Amino acid sequence: MILAVTALAPPASAAADGDVTFENGGVTLHGTVVAPAGGTKLPGLVMVHGSGAHSREDYRDQAEAFARQGIATLIYDKRTEGYSQFERSYSTLADDALAAVEALRKRPEVDPARVGVWGLSEGGWVAPLAASRSSDVAFVVTLGANGVQPARQQAWAIENQLRRLAMDGSIVRMASSTMIRQLVGGGVFPEARYDPVPVLKSLRQPVLGLWGAKDVLTPPGEAVRIFRDSVAHHTLRVFPDAQHQLRRTTDGFDKLPGYAPGYLELVGTWVHGLSAASATSSADPPPAQDRQSAAVTAPAWYESPWLQPAVLVFLLVAFGWGLVRGGARPARWLAATGLLAVLGFVVVDVLIQTTMGKGLGPVILGRPLPWLALQLLSLGAVAATIATAVAWWRARTLRLGVLLAGGVAFVPWAIYWGLLTP
Repeated sequence: MILAVTALAPPASAAADGDVTFENGGVTLHGTVVAPAGGTKLPGLVMVHGSGAHSREDYRDQAEAFARQGIATLIYDKRTEGYSQFERSYSTLADDALAAVEALRKRPEVDPARVGVWGLSEGGWVAPLAASRSSDVAFVVTLGANGVQPARQQAWAIENQLRRLAMDGSIVRMASSTMIRQLVGGGVFPEARYDPVPVLKSLRQPVLGLWGAKDVLTPPGEAVRIFRDSVAHHTLRVFPDAQHQLRRTTDGFDKLPGYAPGYLELVGTWVHGLSAASATSSADPPPAQDRQSAAVTAPAWYESPWLQPAVLVFLLVAFGWGLVRGGARPARWLAATGLLAVLGFVVVDVLIQTTMGKGLGPVILGRPLPWLALQLLSLGAVAATIATAVAWWRARTLRLGVLLAGGVAFVPWAIYWGLLTP
């Protein structure tokens, strides 16, 4: 019988069975094994983190639920060395998971032949990679795993977030396409091009893949199809009213108390029935998506990591110098509007990356007010560029020439970033 779990009470028969330490590449990692008291020959499960900073406590409630079902579960603190927003290696994280598997297999209450890995989100890339490297991993469980590259997933997720805020048009294209290509091209999006499909095709272990139908971070329909077509021995299940972490939800964005009914119990019954589960494959129908994800194309020559920053610096210098030196009204207008548009864009870009658009205020006609203001400033800068060109033709001064060059460079720059497109 499968029960709906809306809250996890303190475990009645599970106990934190001891702290463990293990090493990978000179880094010592710390974890805790949560297991049924007095259990023997138990299957084991290593929980692999989602993206970002995580401690073992982030997964304790699930580990205790698995322990109540007779599974010894190892939770551990995620490494901080070599892992940040701008630096990470799935290969290293996979080796961390394998070191955890080795530590769990050595536990006296654990059956070393029945130890697997569980991975959430980013862990859905890492856990299969770990399993592909070692036959010591007996099975794989994934939650909200991706079948697409990280850059493609992130672009899809950003667009979801912005459209939820009623945004549309150029700001959405800028954030979900142009900005992502710049981050990838600049090397500040680690593992952006990691392709999970070859790893999935190499797996010989049984895989339990779980998704929420209302996931807005991972394209779930695509993921189910890719896992179905790539993994040899699979059980793929979709929970209709669940979000990315299989928490209950109304729209994929909110997170209600408790997990999707049946999720925790399914993991337990599947792990205990592995001999039968690995013999056949089954998959739920892929859930519907409002739109498919799109591949993030390689940056063009004008998107190179040196050219775009160089243009930005030139615009700031040209408009700043023009503003300081003063002069005729068109020149002052170009310097002011151009400088405000460039500086304002940098602020908006940072806000989108740090708040996923939530810090941009009210939205009018699909545009948040700061973006609408930047577009109006950009139109003003274009008009001032034309007027400054007339003034320069008459006076031919160096100051007007530099400022005009800034205005001319501003036009394609603003078109590229969406400030002059609908």
